[in-house]
Amino acid sequence: MTPTQQAGQLLMAAMQPGPATTLDGPIGAQGLGSMLYLGGWQESATVAAASKHLQDVSPTVDGTKVGMLVAADQEGGEVQQLTGSGFTSMPTGLEQAQDPDLRASAKGWGTELKQAGVNVNLAPTADTVPSEIGTANEPIGKWGRQYGSTPQAASKGAVAFGQGMQDAGVEPTVKHFPGLGRITGNTDLRDTGITDSTMTRDDAHLTPFADSIEAGTKIVMVGSAHYSKIDGETPALFSRKIVDGMLRDDLGFDGVVITDDVGAAKAVAATPVGERATRFISAGGDIVLTAEPAQVPTMVSAIEAKAKGDAAFGKQVTASVTRVLTLKEDMGLLRCG
Repeated sequence: MTPTQQAGQLLMAAMQPGPATTLDGPIGAQGLGSMLYLGGWQESATVAAASKHLQDVSPTVDGTKVGMLVAADQEGGEVQQLTGSGFTSMPTGLEQAQDPDLRASAKGWGTELKQAGVNVNLAPTADTVPSEIGTANEPIGKWGRQYGSTPQAASKGAVAFGQGMQDAGVEPTVKHFPGLGRITGNTDLRDTGITDSTMTRDDAHLTPFADSIEAGTKIVMVGSAHYSKIDGETPALFSRKIVDGMLRDDLGFDGVVITDDVGAAKAVAATPVGERATRFISAGGDIVLTAEPAQVPTMVSAIEAKAKGDAAFGKQVTASVTRVLTLKEDMGLLRCG
């Protein structure tokens, strides 16, 4: 792979409803390796056609077709980007938690995604929202996205949902490490009020993530909130203590780590676009998710430039690309010719 193609494998860009060719530019020019359906796509047949096109235009490198991670944000409730014919209306996390056959239900929802060419789901939510906070928790509790008010309940739901997705051939993404359940602000909408002053490195709220990793999850999403007792001045996704230390070292996760959106989110708006990518990779992360595909060239250039001038960072890029390609190989996305 060229340096540009390597950098492209470390990005996921959103695609709004419209022509299937929307991302052809960054796929061809920057080797974009992953995409996310965003903006409320309708009808399974429409999504399936777009997914097929994306795989058709994915690059061939040294005789190997390197397929794309094609993602959707299908938690349920208010967070369901694919709707209409072919997609079941999914209940909220709190409602799913009451389902004694959640794994089987999740397999059904995952099968619908698979039939539409989606191979990654940016769910489940593994955040624990204490009952005393409840709906005052803007990003999760307000919408009933959590599976429960205790780590044990959150873990049970997240693991069952993730296993059901994998049963259907779709890779789940456990989020939002190390947990958004005890903050009041929404990182997508605010740059203040998004600090967890309680979370510690051995916190019980990490249990749903640890259990999901033990159950075989291959992708973990890191959020952009601050955790004052761990690394107070640094958002989680830019924190080496949190990504490399807590997630990789403490929990033993050796899979792919992805950001929450860094394209449009207010929480990272003060950080230059290119730095959003390089700081995440420096922290131990792998795939940078942006809701703004126009940012892809800037991010790719920043990754390339830093890798060229910083040998240690270059090694991190190589390690991240290896993790991404290993995941793709496990998913059957690397094919000869």
